Amino acid sequence: MPKRLCCPECFDDRSLRDQLFPSLDPSQGTCDFCGTADTQLVEPIKLANYFELLVNVYEPSDDGKSLVEWMKDDWQLFSHERMDIAHAKELLGEILNDGEIVRGSFSPSSSYISEGLAQWDKLRDEMMYANRWFLDVAIDLDRLRQLLDMLLAPQLPQKWYRARIRTEDETFTIEKMGAPPKRRSSHGRANPAGIPYLYLGSRPDTAVSEIRPHTGEAACVADFTIPEIRAVDLRNPRKLVSPFILTDASEIGQLRADLPFLERLGEELTRPVQPTGAAIDYIPSQYLCEFIKKSGFDGVIYRSSVSDGINLALFDPARAIGGKVELYSVTKVSVEVVAT
Repeated sequence: MPKRLCCPECFDDRSLRDQLFPSLDPSQGTCDFCGTADTQLVEPIKLANYFELLVNVYEPSDDGKSLVEWMKDDWQLFSHERMDIAHAKELLGEILNDGEIVRGSFSPSSSYISEGLAQWDKLRDEMMYANRWFLDVAIDLDRLRQLLDMLLAPQLPQKWYRARIRTEDETFTIEKMGAPPKRRSSHGRANPAGIPYLYLGSRPDTAVSEIRPHTGEAACVADFTIPEIRAVDLRNPRKLVSPFILTDASEIGQLRADLPFLERLGEELTRPVQPTGAAIDYIPSQYLCEFIKKSGFDGVIYRSSVSDGINLALFDPARAIGGKVELYSVTKVSVEVVAT
C-alpha cells in the first residue's frame, strides 16, 4: 500500500508552504489528507524534525488539551476546512510516527514567559497620562524589532483607495486626494499631528467606511498605486508568524509566550476611538507606528473596525501614485450596538 502524502494546505502555514516543502523534494499531485489538487506533496515523516521542536514547547498535563488543539489555537495550524481535530490528529500521528502522543493531554511549558504585554500596558498608561516624551517605563525594543520582522506582510495589492466626503458639490481632483499638508495634518491612528501619513483602504467601500459617512452623502474615492513595500502586518499575528522558521525549541516557546503581546499591538490600531478623545487615545498606536517606521518599514497593515477590508498606513505619501477619482453615493450605513 503506497504511503499517504500531505501538503502545505493541510497546515496553512506560509513558512511550510514557501520554504520547507520546496526544500523537501516534493512531488506534485492531490493531497491524501485534505484533498487539495495540484499541490506539493511529501511523506508526513519528512516533517518530523520540525514538529518535534514544536511539540517540545508543551508538556504532559492531566487537565490540558491535545497537541493538535494547542497547535490550532496557538499557531492556527491545521486550519484547512477538512482538517478537523480527528483528521489533524491522524496526520500529526503520522508525522511523529506516534499514534499515542496525539491522544495525550498537554499544557504549554511553564519555562517560557513574556513581560511584553504587561510592560506595554504600563508604557501605554504613562504615555497617555503621565509622561509623553521622556518615559520611565521601558519595553524590550530589540525583542519588539525581532517580532516585527516576523510580521512582514505577504505580497500586497498594488492598487489602494482613499476617500473624502464631497462638500459643496465639489468633486475633488486627484491632487486633493492625497495626504493633507503638514500644518493641516491632525492626529490619526498612526500619525501624530503635523506628520502626515497616507491612509488607504484595500477596496473603495473600505476607504469610504473609514471616513464615517452618513446616508445620503457622496464620497470621492481615488485609487492609488503603490510600489512593492515592506510593511508590518498586524491583522492576525498568530496566523502570520510561523514556529517553523526557528531552529530551537526555546525560541519557539518564547515566541508563543510573546504572541498575546503582538495581538495587543494589532488591537491598538483597530480599537474604535471617539473623535473627541483622539489626541490622547491615539498616542499608543502613534508610538508603535513611529517605532515601526524607525525600524525600516514603509507602512503598517491593520484590520478595519468598520468594514471587511484592510487598511494601510503609508509612512511616505510620496510613494503612492494617484490615479482617477470616482464619485460614490452612500446608500446605507449599518450600526451595531451592545449593552454595556
